[in-house]
Amino acid sequence: MIEYALIKWIHILSATLLFGTGLGSAFYKWCADRQGNLATMAHTNRMVVIADWAFTTPTIIIQPITGLWLIQLLGIPLDQSWVLLTLFLYCLAGACWLPVVWLQIRMRDLAHAALTQNSAMDARYQRYAHIWFWLGIPAFSAMIGVYFLMVFKPVM
Repeated sequence: MIEYALIKWIHILSATLLFGTGLGSAFYKWCADRQGNLATMAHTNRMVVIADWAFTTPTIIIQPITGLWLIQLLGIPLDQSWVLLTLFLYCLAGACWLPVVWLQIRMRDLAHAALTQNSAMDARYQRYAHIWFWLGIPAFSAMIGVYFLMVFKPVM
């Protein structure tokens, strides 16, 4: 069934980009923040925001479309526990991601302002970075759960 194989490939590729971009961006941003070099922080924050718009946003849209399409093609009822839990975890990750995007844009702007004005970093930056980090914990955990459920489809 060519339709199923194509949709599954798009779904897996999209999931890989979503998870990989999120984890990679978070790692590099966290490292740049810990280093404390203003030029590095400004550049990394700018690139993280670009990566979110170029990779994360499209994959966030593609994932539920292809996932629900696959479920329909396979004839899996939407009320199965693993499907409902997957949707819940995906929404939880999304609920964490939305404020993270806002925080990343603010941190990008604060780092850019400090760099161009040759001034100290605004105190809000560290507060935003702290919140950003802690929102990543449930988002990352939820996505690990989604991967587990997608691969194993446990009967619950």
